[in-house]
Formats: sequence, structure tokens, C-alpha cells
Amino acid sequence: METNTWRPTAGLDVLRQRASLLADIRQFFQHHEVLEVETPVLSASAATDPNIHSMSLTMGDGGTRYLHTSPEFPMKRLLCAGLEDIYQISRVFRGAEYGRNHNPEFTLLEFYRSGYDHHALMRELDELLHTVWTGKVALPRSLYMSYGEAIASTTGRPLGELDGPAIRGLLLDAGHQPPDSMADDDLDAWLDLLMTHRVAPAFARDRFTFIYDYPASQAALARIRADDPPVGERFELYYGELEIANGFHELQDGDEQAERFAGDLETRRARGLPPVPLDNRLIDALRAGLPACAGVAVGLDRLLMLMCGKSSIREVISFDYQHA
Repeated sequence: METNTWRPTAGLDVLRQRASLLADIRQFFQHHEVLEVETPVLSASAATDPNIHSMSLTMGDGGTRYLHTSPEFPMKRLLCAGLEDIYQISRVFRGAEYGRNHNPEFTLLEFYRSGYDHHALMRELDELLHTVWTGKVALPRSLYMSYGEAIASTTGRPLGELDGPAIRGLLLDAGHQPPDSMADDDLDAWLDLLMTHRVAPAFARDRFTFIYDYPASQAALARIRADDPPVGERFELYYGELEIANGFHELQDGDEQAERFAGDLETRRARGLPPVPLDNRLIDALRAGLPACAGVAVGLDRLLMLMCGKSSIREVISFDYQHA
């Protein structure tokens, strides 16, 4: 019987570096006059995103509450109430996620900047990363490319030509067998697989890569710009193929957000996933008025993995899921 399972899964030197990273982030935002806030971990609503599993708790009164998967919604309510530039370092929870890059409980940095679009926020996030980076290898200049450019440069096919069967062929060419259960018309699910198994693995392995302007169908909580075709004004940040951050030029229209939530629920139904309660307080707040802003969530555990040269998230947190 193993007797040393009480020990931390991270080395003490890593835990000290973790503390330094958090202090450096707070110093950066203090210098930029961004206010630190705290919001509840428990919520009456859950994430509607069909790719995210919210963990639930039964309360003493018999009611159900959900551990938040992100502090985004209550932070937006604070913005609607009159705060301007805010950030939060928060523990968040996502079920069905455990592995080399995943732990069900992890740490997010989330921040919002009034008057910014997603390009301005990318530049500030880039500045933050280069400011707090303490890795053994110097951090080169980050790369920037649109989603369409990333798809075309990797596959040789324009984004507009791709459908489910075409992406299936590209994945098979790369040695990845897609699930037989995937519907040919679920284009976003196919694009997610393509990004994970063919596009992201081709990103530079020694620096950060910003991917911006996603298909409008993947706008999530971002504005849609009326290009031809329309695009969602959002971005994701990668280091190599590891996703680090996800940001948006935030949608301000409460009615449109309600429609997108309804679309998420329909996608969940089509995929055989259970329905979840919507955050109607967020909808009411957006209808009251969200200032023009951009926001981003950054996975701090993954960032620390890169800085410390670790290959598993369990090596940068005190106690992982199996030792908590």
C-alpha cells in the first residue's frame, strides 16, 4: 500500500514560482489600474456550451447549485453595474476533464477592458505574458493569424470549401479516425476536431500564437462582424498546440445572447446532452447595458507548465484531482 500519497504533486520550487506568478500578475494589473474583484463560485445557472460539463451540488434546502466553469457571467454583471476595468484570479470547475493538460479544478485569470476590441486585448495579453514570463528560455515575439489563415495554411483548403465529409478526409489523411457517431452537418464539431488534430499541432512550438476572427457559428459570447462571410470577433491563444486563453470582443445585446443560449441548448439536445438552467440574470444585465469591452480567460496552470518546463498539470498544482 502506497503511504506517500499525502505529498504534493508539485515540487516546492514550482509552488514558489506559482506564488511569484500570481504576485507578478497582480502587480501588472495594479500598474495598469485594473481592479481585482471576487464573485461567487456557486451559481443557480450552468454553462450552456455543449463542450463544457458543469458540476452540480445539492444544497441543504434541496436546491441545486453549480460550481462555476468561469467567473465570466458575474463579472459582466459587475461591468453592467458600473465597474470598468476588472480582473479576477479564480478557481473554476469542469467535470469530465482529467488528464495531462486537464484537472477538474483549475485556476483561471479572467479580465475585462472597457473600450477595447479583441485586437487591443490580444496586444495587452501579449504584453502581460512577456512581462510575467520567467521561463528558462527567452520568449520570442508572438505570432498572429486569422482562423481562416490557420486552416488554409495547414490544410491547403480555404475554410469556405470545408464541410463534414471534407474534414473527415483531412483527419484521416493525418492519421486520426473521427468518431462514426459524428453527424456530417455538425460543422462546428468537425472544425473543432480539425483544429485539435491537424491545425494546432502545426503551430510554432517555441512561442505563443494568437488565432482570431472565428466563424460566426463559433462566436459564443463575442460580437459578429458583417464580413463576407461574417466572423465572430474572438481569439484563442496557443503555445505549440496547447490552448492557453480564449477571448472575446464582448456581445452587448441581451436578446441576441438569449438566442445564442437557446441555440446551445438545441445543440445539447441534438448531441444527447442534458438541458441546463440559463443565466437569466446575465441576460437582464446585458439588457440594462454592458459597456463596449473585451474580455479573456487565461489558464494559469497551463501557463505555469510552460514556464517551469513541466509536461503535466499535476506537476504545477499542490494536489491534483486524485490526491486532493
